[in-house]
Amino acid sequence: MAKQITVFLENRPGRIQSISRILKEKGLNILAFSIQDRGEFGLMKMIVDKPAEAQLALADRGMACALKEVFAVTAADQPGNLEKLTTALAEKSINIKDAYGFVSTSDKRGICYLEVENPQNVDIGRLIAEHGFTLIADKDLYDL
Repeated sequence: MAKQITVFLENRPGRIQSISRILKEKGLNILAFSIQDRGEFGLMKMIVDKPAEAQLALADRGMACALKEVFAVTAADQPGNLEKLTTALAEKSINIKDAYGFVSTSDKRGICYLEVENPQNVDIGRLIAEHGFTLIADKDLYDL
């Protein structure tokens, strides 16, 4: 599974810059990110090429951060794919707790990062494959 790093930060100018600078100094590449406003604080969720190194680098600089496993799902970019994916999961009572995604302009493939609840009794990889989606293996994800 993919590893997402979540950084808890004050909602003030320069905080995202400081995170990106730390990762740049360590030669770490941000593949995807999402920023959420929570009032005085916020969350920055990222997929990076070396998640354990990123967590260590940020923690060493006093950043509160955590690693979490997420599914990285890909499929051809076409209308209705998100509905198709979410229907497949809902039919198995799998709750999507968090998600974000994008479409790669180079190959027109959608990539979606999902944090889910209740996947214990379901082979997620098999389920989504039956509906035309693919889980991206870690080694392939971090080489994007």
